[in-house]
Amino acid sequence: MNKTLLLIMCDFMLLNLLALTRWEKAEPQHTQLETAAPRAAVNAPAVNADMVELMRISLEDEKASREQLAAQLSASQGSLSEREKNLAALQQQKGQLESALSATQSSAKELEQRYSATVQEASMSKEQLAKLQRELEERRAEAERQKSELARMERQNADALQSIQNLNVKVQVAEQEKGLLSKNLTEAKQQVEVERLERFKVQEQTTQLTQGVGQLAQKSGELSKEIRDNRPINPNIIFNEFLTSRVQTKMTTRRPGIFSPTIKEKETQTVLVSDGNKIYALMHVSDTPFTIGEVPVDYDQVVGTMAHGSASVPMPELQFLRLDPRVVVVPVDAALAAQLGANIYQLAKEPFKFPDAVLVRADDGRYGETPFRIDATNASYVKLDNRISTRLFGEIAPKRGDLVFSKTGEIIGIMVNSDYCAVLGNFAAANTLKTGDNPEPKTSGILSEVYTRLQRLPFKYQ
Repeated sequence: MNKTLLLIMCDFMLLNLLALTRWEKAEPQHTQLETAAPRAAVNAPAVNADMVELMRISLEDEKASREQLAAQLSASQGSLSEREKNLAALQQQKGQLESALSATQSSAKELEQRYSATVQEASMSKEQLAKLQRELEERRAEAERQKSELARMERQNADALQSIQNLNVKVQVAEQEKGLLSKNLTEAKQQVEVERLERFKVQEQTTQLTQGVGQLAQKSGELSKEIRDNRPINPNIIFNEFLTSRVQTKMTTRRPGIFSPTIKEKETQTVLVSDGNKIYALMHVSDTPFTIGEVPVDYDQVVGTMAHGSASVPMPELQFLRLDPRVVVVPVDAALAAQLGANIYQLAKEPFKFPDAVLVRADDGRYGETPFRIDATNASYVKLDNRISTRLFGEIAPKRGDLVFSKTGEIIGIMVNSDYCAVLGNFAAANTLKTGDNPEPKTSGILSEVYTRLQRLPFKYQ
């Protein structure tokens, strides 16, 4: 039985039970029960008839429903077949679409690859285009250059043609001259013989003239040297040469003290002087840390350096000259002098040739011309003009330690006091003081001897 029909019948029976049930309050008396039962029995056939009719109607409805359902099932089966056909067609279309999609995806990938390749080729094309553009510009420049070169070559060709024409003319002229030369050659040969004889005579005369010219040149050189030696040099030139040739000296001494050692330093500027054999740095004793006349003491260290420009060399020793105890020189080896690179002054061969000398003061840079006189009692000294009028008129006055130059630029000597200059003739040393630690001989003995020698000099030289 169909479930739907069964449900309808159950619902109908439940509704009938509910309709036939009396819901009034039942009487507890047995009489009522007995009266109710017959009534129910009397109404039972009518209810069964209705139930049968209802079931018949329900069966008809069920039949109609089944026929309708059969028709619907038939239609559904037809629709299902149609749908299966459509589904098969759709499956086939799906397969075709999937194939087309796969082909499309492959085409898309291929297109992407082609796009990338195209982009890369485009960038390469831009670079190639730029390269081509540069090559085009270069070729244009090369074309312009070749064009200008062609124009230049055309001009050169024209010039060459003109030169060829000129050469042709010159060749023709040369041919004519050749004929004239051939004609004159015979006459020239005759003249050559005559000139050979004359040249021999001229050579003899030339030899005689050459000998005369040599003698004249020798005399001219001697005359030039004499003129140069006798020509005074401007003091400005002498002082300028001193500025470029001066040597900076620095000396340091140390002597023991009660509580601590006493250290003295002294710096000055001087020049290098040569007597023709050796080279010396010239100084006054006042340009050193030593003081003549002090209580003689022994220094435990004496060191010094000489500098010119960026070069600096040590002082090996100090020599107190026999000429005057206040004149101190430092022997300088030729290699050290070359290392310093300063100009080396020569001693004046004729210091008394000119009545004036050039005085140079190294400490304040003053200089000027000063008259001097020979001392008749001692040829080793000359007296320079040190009058008060000289100072009043602003001219330089002599001072100890000043360098005295001749008017020819050579060194005469050094001022030992404010009046007299010691004329340098030789550099014989009376005392020699070695530099370094604990110098020997002792400084006290050397300074005592220097002081003694100074006291023996005449008072005007002291």
